[in-house]
Amino acid sequence: MSRRVRIILNPIADHNHAGQIAAGLRPLIEKAGNAEWVTTDHPGHAVELARQTGEQGFDLLLVLGGDGTIHEVINGLMLLPAEKRPAIGIVPLGSGNDFAQSLGIPLDLPEATRRALAGQAKRMDVGLVKDEHGRTEYFDNTCGAGFDAIVNLRSRKIHFVHGFMMYFVAVLQTIALNFTAIPMSVQTDQEAWSQPSLMLALGNGKREGGGFLITPDARVDDGLLHYATIGRISRLFMLRIIPEVMRGTHGRFKQVRLGVCREMTLTAGNPLCVHTDGEVFAGFDSDVRKLTIQVVPNAVRLVY
Repeated sequence: MSRRVRIILNPIADHNHAGQIAAGLRPLIEKAGNAEWVTTDHPGHAVELARQTGEQGFDLLLVLGGDGTIHEVINGLMLLPAEKRPAIGIVPLGSGNDFAQSLGIPLDLPEATRRALAGQAKRMDVGLVKDEHGRTEYFDNTCGAGFDAIVNLRSRKIHFVHGFMMYFVAVLQTIALNFTAIPMSVQTDQEAWSQPSLMLALGNGKREGGGFLITPDARVDDGLLHYATIGRISRLFMLRIIPEVMRGTHGRFKQVRLGVCREMTLTAGNPLCVHTDGEVFAGFDSDVRKLTIQVVPNAVRLVY
């Protein structure tokens, strides 16, 4: 029996360029065998398409899009029993492609396509976040509360630059306008601490924001979430630490705490802005003050 493959394409990824790029990849994909193409047309659509893909018995789901599309696909697959989740492959057509680059998926799109169609599936963990109101969301790459979530919110209003520069401008705006340490109490399965913190990020993948190696030692298959938290620092020191985060060397500063956990509970003294894979979980009008985050080991199969 031949393998059943479905393609989920987000045509507006990479600032509306993804549809045109995908058209150039179509002969390569169809050369590998019959594939069914579906296109997203509204936010959240990939969640439903991914769920349907599993229910209809497809063997491989090829994602043509960016980090947001992958995030939706993961959340759709996690609605299914494990045995119904198809393997997924990624062709990175986004503007940041943080998750793909965390995994070493090539930005050479024909090569990424060949690997996604012909490679071996490997088990991958995902993260799960829940707030005190019962809302839940899965994440494949990173989840952040505080500074990096505000950067993500601000980046959405920046249109004069794209990719890493968009996030960098948002970082500078956030340093200028939203530089407040929030009282945070953290309990993990291994340790506990309380301190005012600018941010706390958990990574299943290594990088976010178009090139910041926030959890540089993270792996998607180690059964752990890696975390990074930055305590109360000055604006000047934040400017000093940004290049270190880009290189993944920020752990050498005493104001930075790095570690691993399987589960974490975060309780904050002020409402939190929160992102999951760059998607808004709690925005500027947030009433979220408590998060429970855990790893779900071996949740999906990824071909890369």
